[in-house]
Amino acid sequence: MSTPVSPAFEKATYDRVFWRIVPFLFLCYVVAFLDRVNIGFAKLQMAGDLQFSDTVYGFGAGIFFIGYFVFEVPSNIILEKVGAKIWIARIMITWGIISSCFVFVQTEFWFYTLRFLLGAAEAGFFPGVILYLTYWFPASRRARMTALFLTAVAVSNAIGSPISGGIMQYMDGLNGWHGWQWLFLMEGLPSVLLGFLVLVLLDNGPKQATWLKVEERDLVITRLQEDQSSKQHYGHKHHFLDAFRDKRVWALAIVYLCANVGFYAVNFWMPTIIQELGIDKHEFMKVGLLNMIPWGIAAVTMVVVGANSDRTGERRWHTAISLLVAMLGLLALALVGHAPVPSIIALTLVTAGLLSAIAIFWSLPTAFLSGTAAAAGIAWINSVGSLGGYFGPDMIGRIRTATGSTESAFFALAGIALFGAIVVLAMKNRKPLAA
Repeated sequence: MSTPVSPAFEKATYDRVFWRIVPFLFLCYVVAFLDRVNIGFAKLQMAGDLQFSDTVYGFGAGIFFIGYFVFEVPSNIILEKVGAKIWIARIMITWGIISSCFVFVQTEFWFYTLRFLLGAAEAGFFPGVILYLTYWFPASRRARMTALFLTAVAVSNAIGSPISGGIMQYMDGLNGWHGWQWLFLMEGLPSVLLGFLVLVLLDNGPKQATWLKVEERDLVITRLQEDQSSKQHYGHKHHFLDAFRDKRVWALAIVYLCANVGFYAVNFWMPTIIQELGIDKHEFMKVGLLNMIPWGIAAVTMVVVGANSDRTGERRWHTAISLLVAMLGLLALALVGHAPVPSIIALTLVTAGLLSAIAIFWSLPTAFLSGTAAAAGIAWINSVGSLGGYFGPDMIGRIRTATGSTESAFFALAGIALFGAIVVLAMKNRKPLAA
C-alpha cells in the first residue's frame, strides 16, 4: 500500500478476515477431532462387545497416526499446489465416509485397517489449516489465531463428550445397533456435509477474496509481503528441501512428538480413566459430563496463553512452561490413584498445559519458513509429531495389559514432556524464530 493505514482500519480489516475464516475452520476442526478421538468413548462399550483387549484398543487407537505420518507431507504439498478449497474439501469428505464405516467393524483386522485409513484420509488437514492461516495473518497475529483455532480441540472434547456419552447410553439397541455404532455414524456424516460447504465458503487466499474491499485486500497482502521480506534465513525464495536442511525443523519435530505422546495418550484413555474413578460401566453420560471439565478449562487457558505470547512476542518459554505444567499433571495422575477430585485436577493440568504448548508451538516454524518450504516443513513437523499419537495410546494399552495399572505410564509420559521442554529451550533464540 502506498499510504499508511490507521490502526482502526487495520483492526477492522483483520476482524473481518477473522470472522469470515476462523469460525468456519474452527467448526471443521471440531468435527475432525471428534471423528479422530471418539474411539475413546466407543471403547467403553465396543471393547467389551468385540472382545478387544487394552493392547488391541491402544494399538488401534494409535495406528491412525501411522497413516497420518505416511501421507502428511504429500498431502500438504498438494494443498499448496491445487489450493486449500479443493484439498480441504477432499480431506473432510473422505474421512467422514471412513469414520462412518466403523459401524461395520467386527474384527481386529478391520478395526486396525479403518483406523489406518482414517489417518491417511485426514492427513494434511491440520497442517494444511496452519499453512492456510499464514496466507491471511502475519506472524504478529498468528499465535492468537492458531490458539483460537486450536480451541476446537478442547471444544470438540468438551461438547463432544456428553454428546458421545448420550448417544451411547440412550441409543444403544435402537434398530438392533449398539450405542458405539450409532456414535460413529452420527459423528461421521457431518464431516461429509461440511466438506461440501468448504467448496462454497473458503477462498484459496486474499487475492481471491471478493468479500474484501480493494484497500482491505491490499492491506492483508502488504502485511504478508512484509513478513516475507523479514525472513532472511533462506533469502526471498524458499524451496522444498530448505525445510529439511534447517536444524530447527528437526528440533521442533521432536518437541511436537513429545507433546503429542502425552496429549493423545491421555486423550484416548481419558474416558476410561474417568470411568475407573468409580462410575458405573453403563453411565456413559456421566463419564461425558466429567470429561468436559478438563477440556473446558483448557479451552480458556490456551487462548489466554496464546494472547500473552502474541503480546510479548515470546514463544519458547511459553511453550516450555506449558509442557512443564503438563508434566506436573502427569506426575499427579501417577500419584493420586483413583481419587476423583485430584484426578480431575491432574487431568486439567495435562490438557491445559499440552494444548497451550501446542497452540504457541505453531508460531515457531511459521516464523521462519515460507512458500513450499513452509508447506513441507509444517507437514514434516506435524508428521513426526503425530507419531506421538501412536506411541502414547499404544504404550498405555500395553502397560495396562502387562501390569493392570497406568501409573508407570504416567511417569514415563511426564519424563517425555520434560524432555520436550528442554529441547525447545535449548534452541537458539535467533530473531527469525522468535518473531
